[in-house]
Amino acid sequence: MEVIKLKRFSLDNIKARRLELGLSTATIAELMGFKNSSVYWKYENGKYKFDADMLPRLAHILKCTPSKFFVD
Repeated sequence: MEVIKLKRFSLDNIKARRLELGLSTATIAELMGFKNSSVYWKYENGKYKFDADMLPRLAHILKCTPSKFFVD
């Protein structure tokens, strides 16, 4: 029987990529269509959970693939 290893969603990877690109939470919030930067901050810091349909847009903004948001 094959064992399937699930990957874990990593908020640290999202934040690290944002900082790597020099983007502020306000910039990401605007590009994601959020009301203000505090809403995005709550997603990035785990107060709110990203919906799966948000990940492709976030990946586009962060110039990566959604797989970058997951770790083994």
